[in-house]
Amino acid sequence: MRLGIDLGGTKIEIIALDTDGSELLRRRVATPQGDYRATLQAVAGLVATAESELGRRGSVGIGIPGAESLPGGRIKNANSTCLIGQPLRADLQVLLGREVRLANDANCFALSEAIDGSGRDAETVFGIILGTGVGGGIVIRRHVLAGANSIAGEWGHNPLPALQPDDLPTPPCYCGRLGCIETYLSGPGLAADHARHTGVQLDARRIAQGAEQGDAACEATLQRYEERLGRALAGVINILDPQVIVLGGGLSNLARLYRNLPARCAPHVFSDSIATRFLPPTYGDSSGVRGAAWLWD
Repeated sequence: MRLGIDLGGTKIEIIALDTDGSELLRRRVATPQGDYRATLQAVAGLVATAESELGRRGSVGIGIPGAESLPGGRIKNANSTCLIGQPLRADLQVLLGREVRLANDANCFALSEAIDGSGRDAETVFGIILGTGVGGGIVIRRHVLAGANSIAGEWGHNPLPALQPDDLPTPPCYCGRLGCIETYLSGPGLAADHARHTGVQLDARRIAQGAEQGDAACEATLQRYEERLGRALAGVINILDPQVIVLGGGLSNLARLYRNLPARCAPHVFSDSIATRFLPPTYGDSSGVRGAAWLWD
């Protein structure tokens, strides 16, 4: 039995998968805000409850909103700031009495979709998160590529390529840089772009609804978004050339992206055609927690 845990900023979710990938159990609790020790206890409690209910012991994989720093194994780049600088894996292994595997939550999303989701038949899968932030994960032959610095797939903090007049001025990013892909392609980035061009404050969902209803300003905002996403993903295709790109996060629900992205990428891809498939996730919001369980594949 494989246990997967999605350690998020607002909730901690556990899933138990049988050897064939079928779901045996799913539970969630609220994340203790800003309290590292309470977070450890919440994870341990979910594992104990799941194993007691199912009468079986499982392997444990955990998806986290950050990464382990290679020197020392402490957590870095986490938007759940109470995790930063903490030896999360070591502490959980003591609490749970077994080896624990950790991976970035975007890597878990990509792994889930590569194992038995939309990219199950592909050798190389790039999974991207288009939500509150922008992240990515790379899976090659069913294994996550972590990279020398544990940041493989972190395309959201590269600068948006081939800047156009509409892209200026480059927005500041929380990471301290200007013009990161995330500042344009996240949900808040889309809303901020709409406000810059129209003076109207709408969130991503309402912009999408407006475009469907024929609002010209909302349609223009989504066209700018698609063009930028095409430029950003073309860089990934030129370097990684994945067979499948799976879109996750709230903005992955925009059905028009799957129709329009091949043409949006084409001018920037170093090829005379694009065979890359752009696909929605099979498991949606559940992909992260499933991928954490599959860290033990």
